[in-house]
Amino acid sequence: MSDGTCILIGAGMDCGKRRRGCVMGPDAYRTAGIAGTLADLGWRVEDRGNLDGPAWVENAPAGKVHARDETIFWTRQLADVAQITMAEGFPVFMGGDHALSLGTVSGVAAHAAAKGRPLFVLWLDAHPDINTPESTVSGNLHGTPIGYVTGQPGFDGFPTPTAPVPFENICFIGLRSVDLPERETITRSGMTAIDMRQIDERGIAAPLAEFLSRVEAANGLLHVSLDVDFLDPSIAPAVGTTVPGGATFREAHLVMEMLHDSRLVTSLDLVELNPYLDERGRTAQLMVDLVASLFGRRVFDRPTHSHS
Repeated sequence: MSDGTCILIGAGMDCGKRRRGCVMGPDAYRTAGIAGTLADLGWRVEDRGNLDGPAWVENAPAGKVHARDETIFWTRQLADVAQITMAEGFPVFMGGDHALSLGTVSGVAAHAAAKGRPLFVLWLDAHPDINTPESTVSGNLHGTPIGYVTGQPGFDGFPTPTAPVPFENICFIGLRSVDLPERETITRSGMTAIDMRQIDERGIAAPLAEFLSRVEAANGLLHVSLDVDFLDPSIAPAVGTTVPGGATFREAHLVMEMLHDSRLVTSLDLVELNPYLDERGRTAQLMVDLVASLFGRRVFDRPTHSHS
């Protein structure tokens, strides 16, 4: 990761779950100054606007899975866009709900495979999102992207990932809401899963450093997927899946600062921001500040924000 071209791509996907509002996410990041923030840090910024696609649909009329066809549309489009933009710069995918990662991660993985390098994924989230359309209880496909990109069965009608991500290349940090089928998959597969108890006991730096060492040793590319609910809802209320006990302000910034120092990150998702639930833009601003830490802002350079 070095100074270069950062490509902003809005994907207001809002069909991965039933609660609407994430369609407004990309423009909330723009309003919070993401482009100017990155430019101030020395990056060339290209904002390519918002992708067109179905934003939100009524509850699924039949069957258990909500908005399958709409999610398939987004997955195809985002996979193509991700693979193309990886060759042009550092893509930042501004969501949109977490179902967008079905497309972004599969596209980034295809790019990595074409380069002969392994892809690693850091999943900063309260949930592991490793369900499938067959195992999901809610029927919401924003809980399935890791299931999809690792090549699990049950995604009928979706494009087959050309470069499935190996289980051992995925690291979850911040887990505190895990379904039984997800727990069984994680245990069986041996994926790295750091829940909040482990963070309480060990801190957040040690397990992250261990994962980053593995990425570096493998000469891997690193995709980071940052869900708003990774953060504690007391500091980031603008998400429809609030789970108490998330990462603190300093824990989140430390993760981003360590990622910057590693120079390993090559692509980023920002997902599940629902501005309708925000308080005077504080969550959007915090997410942009975290992006700034990832892209090189130091502690003493951080501005003070007023939300009054």
